[in-house]
Amino acid sequence: MNDRLLEVRGLGSGYGDLRVLRDVSLTVRAGAVTVVLGRNGAGKTTLLSTIAGLLRPFSGSVVFRGSDITKTSPPERARRGIALVQENKRVFKRRTVEQNLQLGGYSMPRRKAAEAVSGAYDRFPVLGEKRAQRAGELSGGQQQMLAIAQALMPGPALLMLDEPSAGLAPVIVDDVLATVTALKKEGLGILLVEQLVDKAMSVADDVVVVEHGRMQHLPGTGRGADRDHVRAIYLGSTTAALRQ
Repeated sequence: MNDRLLEVRGLGSGYGDLRVLRDVSLTVRAGAVTVVLGRNGAGKTTLLSTIAGLLRPFSGSVVFRGSDITKTSPPERARRGIALVQENKRVFKRRTVEQNLQLGGYSMPRRKAAEAVSGAYDRFPVLGEKRAQRAGELSGGQQQMLAIAQALMPGPALLMLDEPSAGLAPVIVDDVLATVTALKKEGLGILLVEQLVDKAMSVADDVVVVEHGRMQHLPGTGRGADRDHVRAIYLGSTTAALRQ
């Protein structure tokens, strides 16, 4: 059985005339976490935005569940099972927790949406306790959980997370990564962009590094040599150094 959920092939993307990504390729497998590392401005968010359809690539292709979706719209990609949780806990702050979840399931039949809300409370009990509270009144960690829960409402096959640890206390970061591990065990494919190298690599099945708009694949995960490669990038290494 082919477990390749997402295949990005030779992707080039950017903004207007600005080319940010050049010939990027990666794979996300069902039931696995692919971590994307890189310095600020390397193109990590551009990558997720292009996969989600928010940016149109200059070149290359995006294949999801065996179908080329390079030219499909963001709503169509969401319907096919791709979910993106953007950086900075983007929830509807003036709406209640429950209303946020309902908005995440707006395209679902009413009964299935209600079941999904109940499932979100089972997965994140703190959200159930605060279901009538405005999202803007939640802590940063709770807002991040709500953003993830909202993205999970339609039952996606691929969850993309952009810097989920940003602005969170270490203990809350551990909770978020524990959620990532649990979702992986449920069979989701997860594409995780993260700045906390050691934390990210602790949950990774595959690790790729973006540098100067190009991607380097590390030979395995969790090994000391790999961590040295990644640290070298943050200290200003060249692409050639990664290949040594």
